[in-house]
Amino acid sequence: RKAGEAKDFEIELTLSADESCQIRHTALEAARVISNSTIRSVAGPQGYSLRIRVYPHHILRENKQATGAGADRVSQGMRCAFGKNVGTAARCRKNDVIVSIHTSAEFYLDARNALRKAGMKFPSSVTISVTRGAEHLRVKGLI
Repeated sequence: RKAGEAKDFEIELTLSADESCQIRHTALEAARVISNSTIRSVAGPQGYSLRIRVYPHHILRENKQATGAGADRVSQGMRCAFGKNVGTAARCRKNDVIVSIHTSAEFYLDARNALRKAGMKFPSSVTISVTRGAEHLRVKGLI
């Protein structure tokens, strides 16, 4: 077994969506990058486990419309308006977990800060909660 697996850590923090929304793949990547760099600088590469829990399966399409002079002769309007794919998105329901971090109690505040920064990248308001290991935090006086 590798060091740094999720079950090796005593604390699990999750970031969940407060409303149903679609999160674009670019927002998920931006959240992963900022949360990963925030926690990694403090806990080190073996001091945490970060997971993005949603996957962008939903394909977003756009039917481009021609504008300007002669657009009425060029554009097809809504005829055959299937559109070209412009990206992907993850569909999240209310209270779906988007990101989770497993770490030890000493890095709790840093993990919480990493999830706070990740939550700023999403279109919905988010909630950060401790789903495992709250008793370790109470003993240390962190919550």
